[in-house]
Amino acid sequence: MNLPDVPVLHGAGCVLRPLVPSDAPSLQGHADDLAVTRNLFDGFPSPYTLADATGWCNPQTRPASFGYVWGVDVQGEVVGCVGVRPEDGCLRCNAEVGYWIGQAFWRRGIASEALGLVTPWVWQNLPEVTRLFAPIFSWNEGSQAVARKCGYFKEAELRRSAIKNGQVIDRVQWASIRPETLY
Repeated sequence: MNLPDVPVLHGAGCVLRPLVPSDAPSLQGHADDLAVTRNLFDGFPSPYTLADATGWCNPQTRPASFGYVWGVDVQGEVVGCVGVRPEDGCLRCNAEVGYWIGQAFWRRGIASEALGLVTPWVWQNLPEVTRLFAPIFSWNEGSQAVARKCGYFKEAELRRSAIKNGQVIDRVQWASIRPETLY
């Protein structure tokens, strides 16, 4: 998957921007938190080391299969990430969206603002994508509230569809459909 660089997206409380190697210490500090990793899929390392952060912040070492990735910058500090991973083949009209914010920045509207910036960017810049979806662990009410606030709808309850920390758990899937005015 050959993806162009991500643009800088400006919000009132955060800026979404490409990650750079100097973001690694801040990213590691926010990501190495069990309250954060509890809500993320197993590909997210825990513990989250400085080496993990350094690899993630370098676009040459981050696998292109992760899609478009932005650092969520609050006053010059990267406090989380948001990403969009387009699917391919006959499913290329779909893209998975994911987001996380360091616990010190929860409940400030930052994740909602980040998702609210990325969603219209997708509609304007990825013409084949007609559906964004966010699979969320069912216990993660905060992430579901972010999706709801950004106009996503709950499209499915996926019972016993994931394993987290050795336990089979439920997920919910939230989605946003490209507005018809943009077809």
